[in-house]
Amino acid sequence: MRALVTGCAGFIGSQLTESLLVDGHEVVGVDAFIDTYDAETKLGNLERAKEFDTFSLLTLDVAGGDLEPLVEGCGVIFHLAAEPGVRTSWGERFESYVRNNVLATQRLLEALRERPDKRVVFASSSSIYGDAEELPTPEHARPRPFSPYGVTKLAAEHLCSLYGGNYGVETVALRYFSTYGPRQRPDMAFHRFCRAALRGEPLTIFGTGEQTRDFTYVADVVAATRAAATAPAAGGQAYNIGGGSRISVNEALELIISFADQPVEVRRLESEKGDVRNTGADTSRARRDLGFNPTTSVADGLRAEFEWMLARERQLMRARS
Repeated sequence: MRALVTGCAGFIGSQLTESLLVDGHEVVGVDAFIDTYDAETKLGNLERAKEFDTFSLLTLDVAGGDLEPLVEGCGVIFHLAAEPGVRTSWGERFESYVRNNVLATQRLLEALRERPDKRVVFASSSSIYGDAEELPTPEHARPRPFSPYGVTKLAAEHLCSLYGGNYGVETVALRYFSTYGPRQRPDMAFHRFCRAALRGEPLTIFGTGEQTRDFTYVADVVAATRAAATAPAAGGQAYNIGGGSRISVNEALELIISFADQPVEVRRLESEKGDVRNTGADTSRARRDLGFNPTTSVADGLRAEFEWMLARERQLMRARS
């Protein structure tokens, strides 16, 4: 299989790319290296992928580049390129979210209008649900985003549906729930918590910490994403991808502090706009159609992220000395 992966240098995209390469597939990776965090870190995510002759990397803006030659030569498209983050999606930055989440998706789907034989796996988000009325939340729940980011992800899902209905473009939307693990973005909670715990620095929690999330380990997300590319029943569907490990932020923080084995000062600020109280995924549809079976507990997954951060910190110390 020759696959196109947009957002290939990101947290999830780089690990999806590696997984495909290791299993013998050819990957065309596309990334615009937008300024959500530094390009050097993103390029570092691709160090292993670059060892494969079957990997090619293109720096390309999906919202503005020529996509037809790319999609023509690929059997499946994994569309992970996006502007991430709930808290930064307000105000003037919203224009960037519209471009990178909505316009980019529309441009990709336009390039596929005459190619209905190709499947697009679209990385959506649990943020489309907002403060869900039902926990665990099934896919048929009424979407009611609570942040501009969630609005853009829902809009992109609607684009997938309408290109499917009008042009036969086969899409699968995956609603990722709170993904974590090695290579997590620097702005995300567990990345910040692990770094602060290792450095002995104060760390900040927004809200009381009693809010819960359905934390999902990145390897389980990658497995579901790959399954969505080939599962016969998945075309035209949307799926919740959750780890089945719904715990509070405080509980997760306690685990990280125990790994660090040193006291950590915790500072608490008011909840930020767009943050929801609880998330929880009903994954019965994904289990049925995709064979989705998350296997990583929060304790094991957080330990893996902590060990990755420890290795990263040691590398930084060596570079400075």
